[in-house]
Formats: sequence, C-alpha cells, structure tokens
Amino acid sequence: MIDKYKKEVANDVVFNLEYNSERQRLLIPEYGRHLQKLIDQATHIEDDETRNKAAKYIIQVMGSLNPHLRDVPDFQHKLWDQLFIMSDFKLNVESPYPIPSRDVLQLKPDVLQYPQNFPKYRFYGNNIKYMIDVANKWEDGEMKNALVLVIANHMKKSYLSWNKDTVKDDVIFEHLFELSGGKINLLQSTEELLNTTDLLRTNKRMSNKITPPGQPKIQSNKNNKGPGKQKPFQKNNNQK
Repeated sequence: MIDKYKKEVANDVVFNLEYNSERQRLLIPEYGRHLQKLIDQATHIEDDETRNKAAKYIIQVMGSLNPHLRDVPDFQHKLWDQLFIMSDFKLNVESPYPIPSRDVLQLKPDVLQYPQNFPKYRFYGNNIKYMIDVANKWEDGEMKNALVLVIANHMKKSYLSWNKDTVKDDVIFEHLFELSGGKINLLQSTEELLNTTDLLRTNKRMSNKITPPGQPKIQSNKNNKGPGKQKPFQKNNNQK
C-alpha cells in the first residue's frame, strides 16, 4: 500500500529550498544536476553488478542528449571519460575503454599559432609573403624574374582592392623590397606593372560575380516569344 502524499507546510518548503550558491559545483554543467545526482548515487552502490548496470544506464541517458552520435565508438569513449570525471574518479565500474586519470583535467591544448608575419601590410595577405620567400630561394634567372614580376603585379592588384585608389609602381617596389628583406630590389628597375585602370576594372568584374546567397541572378529576356518563355504582363481592359 503506497502512502499518500502529505500536505506540505508552505513555511517548511521555503525553509528547505536549495540555492545554487549552496549546492556542490558541477564538474560538467552541460548535463545538469539531475544526472550529477544519478552519478553520485551510483558511486555509493555496494553491489558490483548493480553498480555496473547503473553506469551503463547513465551512459544511455548521457547519449540521449546527442542521439545522432550515441552509437559512434569515439563518442562512446568520450561519454565514459566524462562519466568518470563527473564522479570525481570515485566510480568503480568496468569500462570498455581505458579509465582516465585525474591528470587529464590538468591538460591544456597547445597554443594556436596565428600566421601574422607582417601586420604592417595586411592587405597583401599571407600568400604573398609565402611567394616572396619562395622567390628568395630561387637562383637568379628568367624564371625568378618572371615570378617576381607576377608577385609585384599581384601586390598592386591587392593594394587597389583595399585602397580603391591609384598607386605608383615605386610604392609596390618599396613594399616588395621591405617584405623580401632587401633581397628583391626593383627600386631602380625600368619594369612597368599592369595599368591601374585595368586592375581596377578586373577587381570590379570579379566582385560583381559574387552573388549574395539566396539572391537570384537577374536575367534579361529580350525575346519572350516561343514555348517556355514568360510573356510580359498585359493589362486587361475588360476588368472593371
């Protein structure tokens, strides 16, 4: 016979309320406090078989939060590791994967190296610097001269893409001399780069090809005759 619920006194309920500031800190708060309580209860189960069943049940509950990854082996390994971490490594159960140690919590990822090699001229991009470094390793000759000229023209094109103004070739040659560490010197060269007007026209043509996502391209239909062609809208004079 199940006992009926007793009517609670309002003052007692308020007095027994739990506040987050008084509760134990969650090690992995994404799973919530109810799952943390399940894990805490499982750690106090004395029977080994019952404790192992409880651990597998908790893994199923954790996997239900991401059902599309629940049966992936790598994801299962992650769930078991998180189970031991949330139990503060006190849960003594049989795991299908190696049991992690407390040192795992002290591991930190490697520092991500950002390729900011020359922040002074960011409008050229990192690829230009890579190309200049490659050109510095080449032996002097026609191939190297052709590569240097291609790099200089691309630098001028990149400069105009961001500055939207004319630029003299001397400025590009000075930047190329600086970025190459003085190994590529065109300051006294009589070479002429591509015309500024042509480069601006090329940049504008390339930017017009980029259509925002979801926006249909406008097509002009000069001739609407024939099957499958839409006819222009005609006003019906019979409508009142």
